[in-house]
Amino acid sequence: MRERYERLREEVGPGVTIVAATKYLSLEDLAALADAGVEIVGENRAQDLERKHAAYGDAFRWHFIGHLQSRKAKTVNATCELCHSLASESAARRLEIPALVEVNLSGEPSKSGIAPEELSAFLELYGDVRGLMTMPPETTDPETSRPFFRRLRELAEQHELAELSMGTSQDFPVAVEEGATIVRIGSLLYDS
Repeated sequence: MRERYERLREEVGPGVTIVAATKYLSLEDLAALADAGVEIVGENRAQDLERKHAAYGDAFRWHFIGHLQSRKAKTVNATCELCHSLASESAARRLEIPALVEVNLSGEPSKSGIAPEELSAFLELYGDVRGLMTMPPETTDPETSRPFFRRLRELAEQHELAELSMGTSQDFPVAVEEGATIVRIGSLLYDS
C-alpha cells in the first residue's frame, strides 16, 4: 500500500491532496493506511466516521466526503477539518467547519449537490466555503468526465474559490489535468 500511495503522490504532483476514501474499510484496515503514510482520510457516513475517529483520531486528518445530512453536522464538526459535500441550507446552518459546496453538474436526480445556477445564492449561506466538489456520471472512460471537471473549475474561478475536489480512482488523472486540488482515492490504494 505504501508503494501505491507513493506512486499516486508522484502522479498527482505536489499541488494536489490525496484523500484516502475509507467507506469500505474496516477499523483494522485503517492501521494499514497509517503504516503506508496516508495523511488524510475521507469518510462517507457520519456513524462510521465517529467509530473510526474514536479508534484512529490522531493518526490522520479527517475529511467528510459523503452526503451531509444536517442532523449529522455535529459529528462532522467534532471530527473533521473539511466537509466536501455541503449542499443544503439546513446543513449550512449547522456546519461549523470549512466546506466545499457539492455541485450536481450532471443533473442526475440520484446525485446530491446543488444546481450550477443556484451556486451564487447558495454561497451567500455559508461563510467558510473553500471551493467546490462534484461527482460526474459513472463511466468506464475517464475522458467523459472531463467536461464536468472543466465546468467545475470554471465555476470555481467565477466565484474566486481555490479548492476543487474532483476525481476518484477511475478518473483522477483527467481531474488533475482540469485543475483538481483534491482527489478522492479508494480502490487504487487498496486493490492489489
